[in-house]
Amino acid sequence: MMKKTNCNNNNNYNNNNHNNVGKMGGLEWEMRPGGMLVQKRNLDSNRNYSIPIPTIKVLVKYGSYYHEIHINSHATFGELKKMLAEVTGLQPQDQKLIFKDKERESKSFLDVSGVKDGSKIVLVQDIISQEKRFLESRRNSNMERAMKSVVEVAIEVDQLISQVKAKESVICKGGRVAEKELLTLIELLMSQMIKLDGIVADGEVKLKRKTQVVRIQKYIEILDRLKAQNAMATTRYGGSQVGLVVSQQQQREQRNFSNGLMLTSKWEKY
Repeated sequence: MMKKTNCNNNNNYNNNNHNNVGKMGGLEWEMRPGGMLVQKRNLDSNRNYSIPIPTIKVLVKYGSYYHEIHINSHATFGELKKMLAEVTGLQPQDQKLIFKDKERESKSFLDVSGVKDGSKIVLVQDIISQEKRFLESRRNSNMERAMKSVVEVAIEVDQLISQVKAKESVICKGGRVAEKELLTLIELLMSQMIKLDGIVADGEVKLKRKTQVVRIQKYIEILDRLKAQNAMATTRYGGSQVGLVVSQQQQREQRNFSNGLMLTSKWEKY
């Protein structure tokens, strides 16, 4: 019975120690991989801490000016960059913060890096990042213009395709269309193809441009086929028309000849 009681006491002792690892003295703790017990840091800025976090004053040198910034000691260099953007006009992504002759990452914490009240930090403009951002902005602007141009061509092609389908319907039913109308549609589609060829694009815009090129090629081929069908229909209709004209002309000549004979015979009687 005594041994069982000792075991229970030992278990209770271990459980108490385990609970103390999670929370001691009103603070939360965590065990690092190396076995070191450290205070647990919560990145949630909205959490209410039992112990107030001190605000420190740092001096940030930018060019020949010093900016006095009051900031939470547990903040990151990224948060400091946002505050500096308001007073310097320099975007956070264009900033480099140097502390103790070393550039600090935006995710690094001030206190962990050794920043204290009164520490001095140097702000340097990141020219390379600024140029990259400018080029990216310009590229996006060019892509927007290219997309707009492709959309405008697509609208024109839609209208031309409607006309092609109308001509196709007439010819497929045995009707005839003036060859000039078919040639004009081919020329208009080709002009849209030239516009697409002059649009420089990448990614999604390039795919949309290719889609329009394929559409134009398809309907140019359809127009070539319609041209051949239309020519055959014209030949057949033209041949019968010629025969009809000849037949009517022969009938008129015969009537004129008969009338001439009748006039001549009457004249002889007089």
